Amino acid sequence: MDDAIRKADVLIEALSYIRRFRDRLTVIKLGGSAMEDAATLRATLQDVVFMETVGMRPILVHGGGKAIDRAMAASGLQPRKVKGRRYTDDATLEIVVRTLKEINADIEGQIRELGGRAVGLSSGSLQCLFGDRLFLDGAGGEKIDLGRVGRVTKVEDALLVDFCAAGVVPVLPSLALDSDGGWLNINADTAAAAVAANLRAEKLVLLTDTPGILLNRADPSSLVRGLDAAGCRDFIARGIIEEGMIPKVEACLESLAAGVRKTHIVDGRVRHSLLLEIYTDYGVGTEIT
Repeated sequence: MDDAIRKADVLIEALSYIRRFRDRLTVIKLGGSAMEDAATLRATLQDVVFMETVGMRPILVHGGGKAIDRAMAASGLQPRKVKGRRYTDDATLEIVVRTLKEINADIEGQIRELGGRAVGLSSGSLQCLFGDRLFLDGAGGEKIDLGRVGRVTKVEDALLVDFCAAGVVPVLPSLALDSDGGWLNINADTAAAAVAANLRAEKLVLLTDTPGILLNRADPSSLVRGLDAAGCRDFIARGIIEEGMIPKVEACLESLAAGVRKTHIVDGRVRHSLLLEIYTDYGVGTEIT
């Protein structure tokens, strides 16, 4: 009986959040170990189905870096990084597109197996992301060519909103089409941020392989549970936020500036971390507002 009462208490705690976020759009970026471990991915997708069932409107954006690395190795290709980004020549792009579409179909299928409704948006009239090539700034003012790497310049907002209103979870791979109809490889964090910004979503949630923003990277108990934009910039200047966490935080800040209400960096390796972050008082990651 005590166990049943505790479960009821959890539901009551969630009730105010369920009411608050009903019919609100939330963009979730899937990546890292949250996608690599089958059981963890399944738990995450269960969270997504729960969210949609209680009235929230989740949109999934996914990458597939480790799966792409494996596919490249099987083809005898060596990944090349330029300033932390995957250089994407034509041979690499072919593998990226094939791998991401396979992942996309698997996620769509799993959501349906769990009782939800989903649609993969990665081709033809269902393509939602469009962009142009991305060039990085180099020393001396020259531009660094990344090949078929891009940035999002347009999001088909209406299509996403229509699917969400119908109770269908949109699932987007981090791919965009350019003006010539060619594919571009997009960083999944920035793709998710672009979707959230264009929709002015209630939330952007980035699932990562760390508990969130840590004061000490070696100490998970040093988790910072809440930050504002000024605090993020201070942490970057002081080197507390560094390396791979910087583009994630920058994606959050860009989304907030565009009208997204809250952003979250959450450990995707923790079972049901999405529900714990969104529907409990304490949360499990870092909330940036």
